[in-house]
Amino acid sequence: MQMAEIMFAIRTDEEGHLTFLGHKKDPDRMNWVDGNRKWGTIQCPSNVSADCTRQIKQNGMLEEVYLFRNTSAFPIFLKKTDLGIYTTFNDDYECSEICMKQRCHTHIFCGGEGSYVMALRMGGQGPHLGLRMTCGGLSGYSVERQSKASEKWKVVSNDRGDFIMHPYIPLLAPGETVTIGWELFWFDKPEDFEFKLAEGRYTPVILAQQCTYFTGEKISFDVLCGERVSESLIHIFCDQEEKKFSIRNEDEFLRLHCTFEASGTGEHEIEVIIKDKKTKALFYVSPDLRKLVRKRCEFIAARQQYHGKAKSLNGAYLIYDNEENRLYYNHSWHDHNAGRERLGMGALIALWLQKEEDKFLQDSLMQYKEYVYRELYDQKSGTVFNDIGRSQEIHRLYNFPWMAIFQLELYNLTKEKNYLNDSFQTMRRYYLNGGVEFYAIGIPAEDLFCTLKKAGMEKEAEEFRKWFLCQADYIFKNSIAYPPSEVNYEQSIVAPAVSILLQGFSLSGEERYLKEAEKQLSVLRLFHGRQPNYLQFENAIRHWDGYWFGKHQLLGDTYPHYWSALSGVAFLQYADITADSKYLELARASFRGCLSLFSEYGEASCAMIFPEMVNGEKAHCHDPWANDQDWALYFVLKSEKLNLWRKDYE
Repeated sequence: MQMAEIMFAIRTDEEGHLTFLGHKKDPDRMNWVDGNRKWGTIQCPSNVSADCTRQIKQNGMLEEVYLFRNTSAFPIFLKKTDLGIYTTFNDDYECSEICMKQRCHTHIFCGGEGSYVMALRMGGQGPHLGLRMTCGGLSGYSVERQSKASEKWKVVSNDRGDFIMHPYIPLLAPGETVTIGWELFWFDKPEDFEFKLAEGRYTPVILAQQCTYFTGEKISFDVLCGERVSESLIHIFCDQEEKKFSIRNEDEFLRLHCTFEASGTGEHEIEVIIKDKKTKALFYVSPDLRKLVRKRCEFIAARQQYHGKAKSLNGAYLIYDNEENRLYYNHSWHDHNAGRERLGMGALIALWLQKEEDKFLQDSLMQYKEYVYRELYDQKSGTVFNDIGRSQEIHRLYNFPWMAIFQLELYNLTKEKNYLNDSFQTMRRYYLNGGVEFYAIGIPAEDLFCTLKKAGMEKEAEEFRKWFLCQADYIFKNSIAYPPSEVNYEQSIVAPAVSILLQGFSLSGEERYLKEAEKQLSVLRLFHGRQPNYLQFENAIRHWDGYWFGKHQLLGDTYPHYWSALSGVAFLQYADITADSKYLELARASFRGCLSLFSEYGEASCAMIFPEMVNGEKAHCHDPWANDQDWALYFVLKSEKLNLWRKDYE
């Protein structure tokens, strides 16, 4: 076998840890392995020794092999996080200009011997960096972040942290040595990655169309393998029940296809075994969409609406603590107050009542409306306040579009024109206060414009359109040089930018907005991975929300987080304009990916903290607070009429 051209440029320190890893022909000289700790640093108990070797193989890949040996005379049973290998992919957020060329989105899948990492340069230009297992498997990953106690909030929120991979080694016998190995490789496009994983080996790669289904739909997925293998050596299980599959060979790859009806709500584990290699996937089955939304709205009205001696909060929808079964409010921590993102609860119920009459929910919503107009909104000026008492300690432009959505849904529900005028005035105040140069989340531009016109408010519709197109022009001019917001660079800056450009095209017909939106769509897509795990599949990378909005204040990857649905909004708008079925399917995945935040009984969680450990604290759990997550259900329900929800996957 001829030696492939070596494209790795590496530097190591005296202890053998990687300090630089780059591509020899990269004009930007990006270092893919920069962190607070050194790449290859090993965590293990005192009676376990560990060594690492590294070499460039004939296939041009960089192989690392880690040996773990029990040095004691007794068996050592290892917990999931006892062993760790630091893999410090360069995933942090300085500013968009640096991120585009010098940082990567790190998509991690820990699924046994089929584990992998897909690291995509944030600007989208190749080559990108991949990791695939050669020996052993991974059971999960943890992160170490900068201290939340000692750092300012922007520093805390802009560093995703150092990744720690956990080898799957449950037991080491006395004197036993176990090997964990992987290869690092370059690839040009995200579409090439799955074939690079499977190339030349029989480790299975699971390819999913969706990872979240509704009861009655058919679960469907493929398995890719780089070697032809006898059918007798292949087994596929769902929750330990063996499933049938078909073989669809293509070129040098073996492709399997498996489909069966989704039954029983909740999590379902898929295990694929080919010869002696195993990998897994996690799928999720959700109740019917309307049943899910109905139960959630009932829970909000029954359990999350305040009635008590704090008169200024009467009628408010507040945080609900599912551990302590009580309401929570904190004026000092703004993400825990009675305004801001929590307007999503009112918007959801107002939208739901347009689908189904319910006197209990109607009464609750009217009490909430009275609260909002008393405490959070000034009709004369269109000002949206940050908290009760018309508090404006922070003037936050994000609040304005959310209030406008709530008011627009009140109008759609009641047909009382004052609510529509309020929605217009709210957006007018947003622009007068500097909104033209702000990347706000969820601006309902097309919806508001069309509703104003239909209601005979032509003058207001045209004024709003002019303001909005000024904002679209600002975003068009900036292109991918995104200005910092509450976080330097994130998915919920890019997704609103794409949405604004697409709505700008719809309201103007100018092709330049559509072309620029397509450019920025390619950047947005890079935040999303396709790991065969419903918590991660097509859910955007976010990594600070659990700290700011959750009870346990854990930093670390939040898979899923409800604002991931903003990508679904943009994907759906693009599919609606272009009839691109690929983006329609991406919108399905984005919206469905957030549904596991809601139980079939109405409880909800503001974030799933995905890593096994965060700064040494146990994680991989749903935060117990229902806080701001209902915007996801709002966007899902808003798109219901577009035939996103019932589909047979074959």
